[in-house]
Amino acid sequence: MKPSSPQRQRAGLLVGLLVVIVLGLASRRYPGLFPTALGKYPGDALWALMVFFGWALIRPAASSVRLASAALLTSFLVEFSQLYHAPWIDAVRATTAGHLVLGSTFSFRDLAAYAVGIGAAAVLDGILRAKPWRKAGAGLPSVDGSA
Repeated sequence: MKPSSPQRQRAGLLVGLLVVIVLGLASRRYPGLFPTALGKYPGDALWALMVFFGWALIRPAASSVRLASAALLTSFLVEFSQLYHAPWIDAVRATTAGHLVLGSTFSFRDLAAYAVGIGAAAVLDGILRAKPWRKAGAGLPSVDGSA
């Protein structure tokens, strides 16, 4: 039986979520933060990273693969929902909050950006939860000078 990884700390996840939101908003407000060739896609990747953090806050003990799957499904559902146009949902999308959460125009490139953001989140999460990083004082000398 495989030992389970430790549960993520919600406070750290919340800080990460807030940092990603600030970076995502900044990427739209100050497009020069990223190379021009990347266009709006860093913001899309950050949006998907935010979704990963959101799922991690809800399910802090979930594996990186489960969180990535949930985040990818959520992101893709939101993107594909942009193919649906009814007056009520378009009115929601016309608001600032609605546009930030739901977007407005479907694009296959957005799906790729979401996959990149979530893939990066899953890899980073896996690295941070790996045993060598979790050991107390790993790689640091002890007080008595021994390694």
